[in-house]
Amino acid sequence: MRRHLWVWFPRFIRLSLHKKWAKRPNYCCCDGQFILHTWSRLLSFHAHSLASAMTTLYMPLFRSCTNLRSLAQLHAHLLVTGFHHDPLPSTKLIESYSQMGSFQSSKLVFRCFPNPDSFMWGVLIKCSVWSNLFQDAIFLYLTMIKNDQLHISNFIFPSLLRACSGFGDLGIGEMVHGTIIKNGFGKDTVIQSSLLSMYGEMGCITYAKKMFDEMTIRDLVSWSSIILSYVENGKANEGLDMFRLMVLEGIRPDSITMLSVAEACGDLGFLKLARLIHGYIVRRRIEIDGSLASSLVAMYSKCGDLDSAERIFQNVTNRSTALWTAMISSYYRTGWFEEALKSFFDMLDSRVEPNSVTMMSVLGSFAGLGWLREGKSVHCYIIRKEMDLDYDVLGPVFIELYIKCGKLNYCDKVLHVVGGRNIVAWNMIISICTEKGLLKEALAHLVQMQTLGLMPDSFSLASSISACANGGLLLFGDQMHGHIIKRGLSDEFVQNSLIDMYSKCGLTELAYTIFDDINEKSVVTWNSMICGFHQNGNSVEAISLFDQMYLNGLEMNDVTFLSVLQACSNLGYLEKGKWLHHKLLTYGVKTDLYIDTALTDMYAKCGDLVTAQRVFDSMSEKSVVSWTVMIAGYGAHVMQDLWKMENLILSRLGISVLSPTQNITPVWLTF
Repeated sequence: MRRHLWVWFPRFIRLSLHKKWAKRPNYCCCDGQFILHTWSRLLSFHAHSLASAMTTLYMPLFRSCTNLRSLAQLHAHLLVTGFHHDPLPSTKLIESYSQMGSFQSSKLVFRCFPNPDSFMWGVLIKCSVWSNLFQDAIFLYLTMIKNDQLHISNFIFPSLLRACSGFGDLGIGEMVHGTIIKNGFGKDTVIQSSLLSMYGEMGCITYAKKMFDEMTIRDLVSWSSIILSYVENGKANEGLDMFRLMVLEGIRPDSITMLSVAEACGDLGFLKLARLIHGYIVRRRIEIDGSLASSLVAMYSKCGDLDSAERIFQNVTNRSTALWTAMISSYYRTGWFEEALKSFFDMLDSRVEPNSVTMMSVLGSFAGLGWLREGKSVHCYIIRKEMDLDYDVLGPVFIELYIKCGKLNYCDKVLHVVGGRNIVAWNMIISICTEKGLLKEALAHLVQMQTLGLMPDSFSLASSISACANGGLLLFGDQMHGHIIKRGLSDEFVQNSLIDMYSKCGLTELAYTIFDDINEKSVVTWNSMICGFHQNGNSVEAISLFDQMYLNGLEMNDVTFLSVLQACSNLGYLEKGKWLHHKLLTYGVKTDLYIDTALTDMYAKCGDLVTAQRVFDSMSEKSVVSWTVMIAGYGAHVMQDLWKMENLILSRLGISVLSPTQNITPVWLTF
């Protein structure tokens, strides 16, 4: 029966992948072994007649190879029959080995081929990128261009540009861009989209926008790339503007586009906008797959709507690791540590394997609760699952856990395991020591880090400067300032820390010099200087700086208003305080306990006790400080409002309020 197969074997190869034939075990085998056996016997009879048709006949066999063993069998057949010298099957073999996770085998096949053409070089570069071997991909390209006889095709450049962005070398990326223009591929739509993505991933958003503007044909991929570039570089508003233009252009977004849009909404924290975007996804019937569901969960949690995040999570039946991680991270970010841990255990019960990102939120939750024993158990679990190999991600979280649980000596052990080269781990230990008031320990770790030859970055220096500021260690802070000048660091984060340090040490003139030298000042920079003036009793200068900020049309937040209100309170500027209160409402700044207390204090000290009482009564939450400033306000006008002040004190103590006719002097004298 099988002898009749020799005649129509080529047709059989094509039909073997068809559904109808795949259901017939007599005619095909899932691992391709029967096909390979038949093919080898066929070649022994018809080697010469089928040589010309070899290219098309062998291709379906690669799709029938489902594992490395069957692919190796096919490779052996290519070697035996001599067809391994044919470029097309060898190229397909390189690609297939890489797809199955054996990039070394792909390189071996490539090296054994006598004269690889440009297409084969491009496939190997693409396979290197698949394996995240970006440096190898760039090295292959540089080796390839040394051969002047090879004609460079446009097929190579999308993978090569991805390697440049993955490796993080902008110089090589610009060199490749020049080669693209030189070879006349500058108008290729796919290459333009790849260039756009490369510049966006490297933070060169201006170049990315320029590439987008130069594109003659803007498809869904290019629109999605420019939106992602804006969002990843912290420009969520611009990303949403591009999404709006995309919709107006009539381009229908897909789930990949909406991933970036949802992330932008989450970054902005606008709940109303988040609901509009979710409604748009539902109306357009865009499939909410695992990735998009994860983004929507993160979006709602960042906007403070955990109920909606939970509903989306519950509506997904097949929950992936990414979705579970998004939900656990949402609980952790909101401070619901026990809920985060409960979801983690539910995830394990569902037989879904967590990853290192999941464990970051889990360990952070244990740190937030101060559960050392349980945290150590999870540490053991991570080691058993060999997730500790990803110490670049988990090392800093281990340090956070052990410091917050009071085990500073454990942190040194973690640093030893990390190898002392993880700057994020060092930054974490310096930052948390500073937050917990362990200032000497924070600075000691900075010195230890430098002893190991690890250069502190902006975050390390900013945290250390904060430790100097809180401890009044001006001499050490001056030395760090000199180190910053020597290295030419102009990071805003570091400059703000220096302003804060010199202000807390009483050197407001030096702090203002640093402030004045900053070209582009953010709201944090302005707030640091205003607060520095106010803390040192220079309330007039604080208000003057605020007026300058207002006249320049700069953004102001609750911290800005808080410092200026306190300055008005010290100076007794009632009219200025009223104007600030009005601007608070105009700007839509959400008042909290601190703002309301500052308003109460300002009105009370300025003598407007009626308005002070009204603000005080409207507070949803009152602290000891709130009661104190209100009582102090009435105390300053004791002859007029003794009865009101006494009733405030009595109500604070839980005693029933008295009428004006009652004799309350004996009660007052008991304090």
